Parts: sequence; C-alpha cells; structure tokens
Amino acid sequence: MEQAMKDFFLFLSKNKTLNSAAKKWGLRFGASRFVSGQTIAEAINAVRKLNQQGLVCTLDHLGEFVFSVEEANESADYCIKTLEAIHQSAVDCNLSLKMTSLGLDISRELCMDNMRRILDSAKKNGNIFVRIDMEDYAHNQVTMEILNELLQEYDNVGTVIQAYLYKASDDIDSLKDKKVNFRLVKGAYKESPEVAYPNKPDVDENYKKIIKQHLLNGGYAAVATHDDNIIDFVKKLEKEHSIPRTQFEFQMLYGIRTQSQIDLAREGYKMRVYVPYGNDWYGYFMRRLAESPANVKFVLKGMFTK
Repeated sequence: MEQAMKDFFLFLSKNKTLNSAAKKWGLRFGASRFVSGQTIAEAINAVRKLNQQGLVCTLDHLGEFVFSVEEANESADYCIKTLEAIHQSAVDCNLSLKMTSLGLDISRELCMDNMRRILDSAKKNGNIFVRIDMEDYAHNQVTMEILNELLQEYDNVGTVIQAYLYKASDDIDSLKDKKVNFRLVKGAYKESPEVAYPNKPDVDENYKKIIKQHLLNGGYAAVATHDDNIIDFVKKLEKEHSIPRTQFEFQMLYGIRTQSQIDLAREGYKMRVYVPYGNDWYGYFMRRLAESPANVKFVLKGMFTK
C-alpha cells in the first residue's frame, strides 16, 4: 500500500497540467509547510529565522518543465537575484539549483552559459557555494560531466550523489582527487531496477558505503538524511576515524524534523536546512508527499481542519 501511494504521488509530480494549475493556486493544500514562500524576500526571511536558531541554509528557487530559452534565462536570473539577496542580507546560506530549470533539456550550451553566469555572480557576492541538485537518471551522467567541466574553472560548485544508483560509488571515485563537496542522499525519483537498487535495505547499505567512502577519500560530505540510523552511523564514523567536523555537515528539508535539526546544531554539528521557494512548487511538493505517509496525513489534516 505504501509503495503504491509513493508511485501515485511520483506519477502526479510529473503532470504538467496540474503543475501549471498549481502556479495559480498559491501555496495551498499544506504546501507552505515544505515551501518557505513564493518570493525571494519571504525566503530570505525564513533563512534569517533559521540562522537565529543556529542553523545554516541553502536556498532553492523551484522550477520544473522549462522548455524555452526565455524561461531558462529567467530562472538563471532568479538564481542571481537570490545570490545578491543572500549577500546583501548577510544570511548564512548557499544556493541550490536544478540544471533542467536552466535549459539543460533545450541545449547543453544554454545551460552552461547560465551556470557560468550564476557561478560568476556567486563569486562576486562573497564566493557563495552553489549546489547542482541531481535529478532523474536521464540527467545523471550529463550532470557529472558538466560538474567536471565547471570544476576546472570554479571552486564553489558541487553536486549530489544518489545512493540508490548502482553507479554512485564510481561517481564518487571518479572525482576523488578534486575533493568535491558532495551532498549524499538516498534518492527520491522512481528509477528502473536496471540502474537503481529496488529494495530499501540495499539502498540504506549503499548509502552508508558511499558516506564512508567519500569521507575517507577526504572529500566534504553533506549528509542529507532524516534517518536516525544514518545520523548515528556518521557520528560513529566521526569517532572511529577521527574525522573533523569541518569535513561534513548534516542536511534536512525545510519543514521536516525541525526539532532534530535544532538538536544537532546544539550538539555542535553544522546543520543545513534545504529551503525551497517560488511559485513552481508543485513537483517538489508531490515528491515530499511520496516520501512519507506522515506527510500525507499532515496535509489531509490541514485540509479538513481549516
């Protein structure tokens, strides 16, 4: 039943008609729990409040289904405006982005032009770190190739490694000499068993494997998880291998396990909150519902108690 519900919401997340309608709805149906706002000002205000609780952040201007040059350039402009707002407000925050929103599905050249514009702005505005979010498997290899190219020019860029993919360990080793800042995640897209582990226990084991691999390679690890078993595993690795806390951080999503985020920060760990904003929130919201029955219950409760 739980898997069927997950598949249902992942299917809905790719519905372009509903995505278009959602832009007109505003943050309805409980989406405001997971999305900080629709404007840059609202997002910066959310980050400032989290900073005051000892948490650092990364902002993501949500955007999917970009198929025109104008939309791709507009999305890149929003990223640049976000970087400028981060710098001007002096909040402790990075930037996350999706390359499909920058025109990757239109042309690689367009995407690279937009990436360079963004990374140049990040340098100019205090050398802010920029994270390229990893998307579905169809975009995985080109993302790794673009990252490798950008690393020849910039030192403030990294990406995401998804533990459910068989190639995750090879991808980490392919760039181990460059000490890349990787966010390590389990993975949230529905993929074929030909490219991804279909069973959760195997994903969990591979997740632990790549966390240890990347840390022992000397790379910076952003461990993005809400799983206490994984958090405890990282703490154990830290002690067993004398890994400095400057070499890793924990990451969680805005609106999920907020007290755990504060507790980790109070323990002296760097705890970064992934803070999405924008009016193109639909696909992101559907994936959050797919991840957990508890998220669906929260939304249903909110809908029927208003």
